[in-house]
Amino acid sequence: MRYMLLIYTREDEQARASRQAMDQVREDHWAVMEETRAKGIFQGAEPLAPTTTATTVRRQNGKTVVTDGPFAETKEQLAGYYILECKDQDEAIAWAARIPTGCGGVEGCVEVRALRDLPARDHSEVRERQYSA
Repeated sequence: MRYMLLIYTREDEQARASRQAMDQVREDHWAVMEETRAKGIFQGAEPLAPTTTATTVRRQNGKTVVTDGPFAETKEQLAGYYILECKDQDEAIAWAARIPTGCGGVEGCVEVRALRDLPARDHSEVRERQYSA
């Protein structure tokens, strides 16, 4: 089963962290990625740009509303994610415990969520309409 491990940290603390601390966090992430690749369970991982670069899109009363920034004010911000193919939730939790979330002495957290498979969709009706037009 695939799991998404959502990494939350405090951007303000991260900004104040020393270069050495951030270099160590980066090296620790590389170690987790290399080990999960070697075990064949790594599906992807990416850091996110700061929330100052975020845009939130909402639908309200049939209209699209676009605002700058994240959807909510929180103490911890979503900083990145891993997607791993694990045998069960216990394995996903064990990997989450190894993800370095501390920045500048402040620890973050990792949310573990199973990914649902999308049901297959029959596109033959759409193709028939395209070719008959």
